[in-house]
Amino acid sequence: MRIGLLTDGGYPYATGESRLWCDRLVRGLAQHEFDLFALSRTAEQEAQGWVQLPAQVSRVRTAPLWTADEDTLGLHAPRGMLSRLLTGGGARSYGRRERRRFVTHFTALATSVCVAGVTGGERGDAGEDAGRGRPAGGVDMRAVDAQFTQGLYGLAELACEHGGLPAALRSETAVRILETACRAPGTGRTVQTATVPDLLAFAAELDRVLRPLSLDWYDEESLGAVDLCHAASGGAAALPGLLAKRFFGVPLLVTEHAVQLRAHYLAASGMPVSAPVRALLANFHGRLAAEVYRQAALITPGNTHARRWQERCGAEPAKVRTVYPGMESGRFAALGESEDGGGPDTLVWVGRIEPAKDLIALLHAFAEVRTAEPDARLRIIGAAAQGPEGATYLAHCRALAAQLFPDEAAGAHAVGDNPVSFEDIGGAEVPDLAQAYAAGGVVVLSSVVEGFPISLVEAMFCGRATVSTDVGAVVEVIGGTGLVVPPRNPRALADACLALLRDPERRARLGAAARARALELFTVEQNLAAFRGIYLELIAQAPVRRVSGPADGGPRPFATPPEAHVIGLWPEPYADPEPGERTPSWAGRGVCAGVHGAGGGDE
Repeated sequence: MRIGLLTDGGYPYATGESRLWCDRLVRGLAQHEFDLFALSRTAEQEAQGWVQLPAQVSRVRTAPLWTADEDTLGLHAPRGMLSRLLTGGGARSYGRRERRRFVTHFTALATSVCVAGVTGGERGDAGEDAGRGRPAGGVDMRAVDAQFTQGLYGLAELACEHGGLPAALRSETAVRILETACRAPGTGRTVQTATVPDLLAFAAELDRVLRPLSLDWYDEESLGAVDLCHAASGGAAALPGLLAKRFFGVPLLVTEHAVQLRAHYLAASGMPVSAPVRALLANFHGRLAAEVYRQAALITPGNTHARRWQERCGAEPAKVRTVYPGMESGRFAALGESEDGGGPDTLVWVGRIEPAKDLIALLHAFAEVRTAEPDARLRIIGAAAQGPEGATYLAHCRALAAQLFPDEAAGAHAVGDNPVSFEDIGGAEVPDLAQAYAAGGVVVLSSVVEGFPISLVEAMFCGRATVSTDVGAVVEVIGGTGLVVPPRNPRALADACLALLRDPERRARLGAAARARALELFTVEQNLAAFRGIYLELIAQAPVRRVSGPADGGPRPFATPPEAHVIGLWPEPYADPEPGERTPSWAGRGVCAGVHGAGGGDE
């Protein structure tokens, strides 16, 4: 079958999220044909190029999320210039009818986003049941959902017919609509305080996130030609899948290893924007996530922690199926099968050095370990996260280690040595990742925020006993094969480390159990087997969409479910619209066939 793989800031680019997972998926399911529809996040990412693509990738379409198209004016353009984009001054200006349609649909979208602040950005004012359709603060959330979908799909239809949205989304008209929606009765207190600069900032981010609506991917030769859309994440990556389902009836599969809405909440605290902008963005992303989950045929979170987030955000439990991300176990096989238990007095931490990993708590815990076991050592192996924050945090950790553990020497003429070392993978002592885990008898994870703990799974492949903090999917991954303590509790972390350092038999027993669990649940093979079955299941349930077979006259594989196939006949496509859903007259062949140059690249 033909799969449309939708990515945001990852595959096929050489850097980015889910890059390795997507590459393994495409290479592992060689019996299928893949069309890639990729959104890039930065110019640097595009400059670094693509990974080498396998033969089953038949086509790649790309589009940037990091810049507006050539006809879009920036935030600091004069108001008169912005308004001309809607009143006749832009290369893609709208006529009177199109302006009315834009105002109608954008008003519905803006109103739903502002009202959603009662249950999203300001949940404390409304109660937690509102997100599930029950009234909150006098607001019917089902009506709000209907407003959001009306606005979103109305804007998508307008973009397909008239070449895009970015100019309109940054216009003075859009800002005035947002201002009116924020001041309307029933909106959240934080949203009501939004100023014009706040609205401009929100409009700019809305322009970026909704840019997929303006692409030229929505015709029978692009997304209309695939049998199944598989979004590698929610958010912007899933938007083309939503439109492919609406315009062509293509089923949508959504995989989230880290829930996009949760990632947005975590990132929002560090964003240099005001509280009203954060509230508006949170409301919008919450509405978008709910619509993606509502329209998806199946949702595959990477762990139960992500699944709980998805169900909390509106996903139906019956449509959610946990599929663990597959990881390469071969490079750890030699260590995992050996009898090498590592340094009996050495604790190892492996990962990317950043504040979320809470190495400060680990260093304080090791101070207590060192008091009880003077020969104990701690090896911190990894590089600082990119950017100034990572480098600053690493410097702070080094300074704290030097303060807590002054260099010690065995005698008056010996060179002092610090029991804590900071090392990079690739050096003489740690040439590769497997050697990093081989350096100690106990692997420690001290994070305060974690999704799916990759380093923990790697340690399990190596047959190492682990001590971890209870965050994210840690307990689910460990499953009783390691020790788990509360986060931000150095004393509990130290006690657990001491318990394993003093009991080599228990270390060996836990390490063997951990390796067996990892090989059963977290390999690439089990991940590929799961998606192989899911693809066949979804396409078998999909309604008939094509009128005829290929040019050679033979039937097209998977064009109809097995139970619907009639020899010699290809049934006409038919699908009942959902209650209240309007099917536009042009939503047949080539929805956007005449729209080109709307920000998409074709390779």
